Amino acid sequence: MPGEPMTTDTAARTERATKIYGRGETAVTALDDVTIAFGSGRFTAIMGPSGSGKSTLMHCLAGLDPLTSGQVFLGETDLSTLNDTALTKLRRERVGFVFQSFNLLPTLTAAENITLPLALAGEQPDDDWLDLVTSTVGLVGRLDHRPSELSGGQQQRVAVARALATRPDVVFADEPTGNLDSASGAELLGFLRHAVDEFHQTVVIVTHDPVAAGYADEVVLLADGRVVDRIDAPTAEVVRDRMVVRS
Repeated sequence: MPGEPMTTDTAARTERATKIYGRGETAVTALDDVTIAFGSGRFTAIMGPSGSGKSTLMHCLAGLDPLTSGQVFLGETDLSTLNDTALTKLRRERVGFVFQSFNLLPTLTAAENITLPLALAGEQPDDDWLDLVTSTVGLVGRLDHRPSELSGGQQQRVAVARALATRPDVVFADEPTGNLDSASGAELLGFLRHAVDEFHQTVVIVTHDPVAAGYADEVVLLADGRVVDRIDAPTAEVVRDRMVVRS
């Protein structure tokens, strides 16, 4: 059944998650009683039409937006039990996030942007790990450059390396290829796929692109704030067909 918890180890999950924006007649239900789990060490794509709740689900999973009712768990940690300080610490240490707009600080070099989460936590980077990450995403030789000196694809590589720098439990990416050309987008998705296959990272992306979804192990389809389908071992063609059926 769509939306039922997975039986494998889970990196993140929701139980009866509901998110309502506004009140009264203007209230909008973005998530409607969603129970779903995301397996550890897997690449999952969340898809659905505009307004289906896919970005809201990701933001709630990442602790960026609180639920109206229900629960979100990162591992076994119930996010609703955390105060603001503890939630900030959890996001910094256990969650990586890749934004469509990159969100790099223009005055910092690529290396400084990558290690920023560690610096904010007062922690020293693991140089061997960072060397592995930066070489994997192809940034060797560009680490002393500021964002204005990098192409869009290179800036997005910095964003991916930053998301991986703390070895988070989950990397979330919201439309990560939205501002990239097709070649740069394919490179980025390849890096995320490599992070799952070689680093055993858990990756969850929101995308509208069936080609991007084809890099994932699983696709979750949302409509009207509910999970309506799940596709294992997706291909772009299968995703397109299922989305047409659901539209």
